[in-house]
Amino acid sequence: MSPTSASPKAQATRVAILGGGPGGYEAALVAAQLGADVTVVERDGLGGSTVLTDVVPSKTLIATAELMSTVGGSAELGVRFPGGPTPDAEPRGAVTVDLARVNERVKALAAAQSGDVRARLEKEGVRLLSGRGALDGPQAVVVTDGEDEGARVEADIVLLSTGSSPRTLPDAQPDGERILTWKQVYDMTELPEHLIVVGSGVTGAEFANAYDALGAHVTLVSSRDRVLPGEDADAAEVLEGVFRRRGMDVLSRSRAEKVERHGDTVTVTLSDGRTVEGSHCIVAVGAIPNTAGIGLEEAGVWTSDSGHVDVDKVSRTSARGVYAAGDCTGVFPLASVAAMQGRIAMWHALGDSVGPLKLRSVSSTVFTSPEIATVGWTQAQIDSGEAQGEIVKLPLSTNARAKMLGIHDGFVKLFCRKGSGTVIGGVVVAPRASELIFPVTLAVEKRLNVDDVAHAFTVYPSLSGSLAEAARQLHVMAE
Repeated sequence: MSPTSASPKAQATRVAILGGGPGGYEAALVAAQLGADVTVVERDGLGGSTVLTDVVPSKTLIATAELMSTVGGSAELGVRFPGGPTPDAEPRGAVTVDLARVNERVKALAAAQSGDVRARLEKEGVRLLSGRGALDGPQAVVVTDGEDEGARVEADIVLLSTGSSPRTLPDAQPDGERILTWKQVYDMTELPEHLIVVGSGVTGAEFANAYDALGAHVTLVSSRDRVLPGEDADAAEVLEGVFRRRGMDVLSRSRAEKVERHGDTVTVTLSDGRTVEGSHCIVAVGAIPNTAGIGLEEAGVWTSDSGHVDVDKVSRTSARGVYAAGDCTGVFPLASVAAMQGRIAMWHALGDSVGPLKLRSVSSTVFTSPEIATVGWTQAQIDSGEAQGEIVKLPLSTNARAKMLGIHDGFVKLFCRKGSGTVIGGVVVAPRASELIFPVTLAVEKRLNVDDVAHAFTVYPSLSGSLAEAARQLHVMAE
């Protein structure tokens, strides 16, 4: 079947999609392309939380923070700010941020991106309904509130892409002003004097890093022995060292039990009885799927104990004709994975050629400074024997381009199969690691040998040259 043609069966197929995030709107575009009659039900706005309150806003905020980090470290490169508090001011402290303007830009960009998604769906003939959707059996969707409350959509195929919401603690309820979730930070008009971040996973680390770079004093409360417990241990160690060197207070093995507000002060009580006082607190302790009360059980859709929808590699649920994609499935909480799950669901449901979801070649990034990007098998899996591999790790401090840029923290790490030399994974800790991981992802996806990577030309000087050097060193080890 050509990309623009559709079979008679697909032309008659009615597709209803609950949720307009990446999983939902990408699925809608594929279904429309294949000739289906497509309806999307979305409550908060096209693009979902990814566009409106999560990925797009947070990475826009982080872009400003990244610039501040660059400025703060520019003294080594000979940069001075005569207009600062002293005639020959150091960059850090001489440049400040207007958080109200930053957040105004954040929300404007999110709204613009949401508008672009809406325009694209409308152009493709997708019907859009505003409100909260729920299943009425496996072949119908009803809108339970919002502008289109009461609307009912009969469907041959249903896709659930309802996303997730911030998890909160029983004794740490957000008020949207001083105690905040990651969805609520963009209404702040002044930089927090002392921000306490509860949770040291990806979200917590990113916000702690961002507000520290913007000029706030930050305390990061971690219940584990290190930040980013789910990431590469070497990478987490580098980042925690950077955090501490920059003046951030990192409280390891410190579980938050309670967060209380007293006027303009918040108090975080730890499980050992210690307390931390600040001006604001962000609670970043994970997310819960938006699957409650939408008729899943009645429709025969199985969920896990955590509330996530059970799906297979082509996004099918336990109910015939019902698929699911994105954070509500708990497969991999990334926008790129949600989008691919949604596309795969429609390719499968509408009879197009399709392969199962492959998570081994999914690359992900922690948007801190430096960034941490990973793909494929991990060192922990190799060390445990789950995967057989060789490892080379090269510090960026020896890279000529890194020296020129004043980069002291970070490394590249490459993994390959023993004997064959096939690239099976890697880690990059560096500025713009999210871009540098791409050649490693290509190598993992296409099962390239380390010699394939080593023999490709790299620019000199460049940070990517360290990837080629790592591949050259693995050639010796793979013999």
